[in-house]
Amino acid sequence: MRITIVCVGKLKEKYWQDAIAEYSKRLSRYHKLEIVELPDEKAPETMSPAQEEEVKKKEGERILKAIKDDAFVVALAIEGKGLTSEGLADFMAKKAVGGVSHMAFVIGGSLGLSKEVMKRADFALSFSAMTFPHQMMRVILLEQIYRAERINRKEPYHK
Repeated sequence: MRITIVCVGKLKEKYWQDAIAEYSKRLSRYHKLEIVELPDEKAPETMSPAQEEEVKKKEGERILKAIKDDAFVVALAIEGKGLTSEGLADFMAKKAVGGVSHMAFVIGGSLGLSKEVMKRADFALSFSAMTFPHQMMRVILLEQIYRAERINRKEPYHK
């Protein structure tokens, strides 16, 4: 399966880059992985709700342009469905058996995802009711995809 991670924001810190490189290497045994980094929209510290929506809309337009038509889109969103690691493994296995050959995971900017991106999503996934920095979410997502593959192949992994 092809896996694309579409994310808003750049990784600046070396430790995040190293973690992404490590999980990308591990996942390359199982999947063709592509990570698409999109620029975040510059915005003032304090914004009105209308300004926040405008920022999400602009970031959302970039996200939608980066998503291929053939992708099954999984939006990472607080309001999404929570799954265990085993649940994510089962979800991905069922999608693969059901004919999904390209899955795109979307991580929004600091304000979240636009309505348009959520409408395009085929599934909304939540890792927690808490909010995390996009850099951390990339690492967590890649680790969970890697863990899901190990679970599905019944290969040992550490809980």
